[in-house]
Amino acid sequence: MLNIHVEVIGDVAVIQCAGRIVHSEAAYRLRDTILSQRAARVVVVELSDVDMIEGGGLGMLAYLQRWAHDHNVKLKLFNPSNAVQDRLDHTWMPSLDIATTDELIALLDRADQVSLPSPEAGSLQ
Repeated sequence: MLNIHVEVIGDVAVIQCAGRIVHSEAAYRLRDTILSQRAARVVVVELSDVDMIEGGGLGMLAYLQRWAHDHNVKLKLFNPSNAVQDRLDHTWMPSLDIATTDELIALLDRADQVSLPSPEAGSLQ
């Protein structure tokens, strides 16, 4: 079973995944969740709580990487669990972008700044 939680900060969507991406249903849920983030400039898929990923999940990540590229969206994986990282390391995959902690902090900081109203926007004179 795959649990998904979405957090949107400005133009960055963080998709937190927990569980297993081993059946088609889980891969399709992940796909549908990511494709629904139409306003996002960056989609981060957080994988630290994913216990297992199989071929269908890996194939879906490759598909989503291509979709993101075609739609000018940056798709970044973040903090894959050891099991997921092992599968990524031992499977031929198109280059999936794995964000570093520093890169994610910078993305979220920038997104948070973009989402805050400017001081002038809220003042009346």
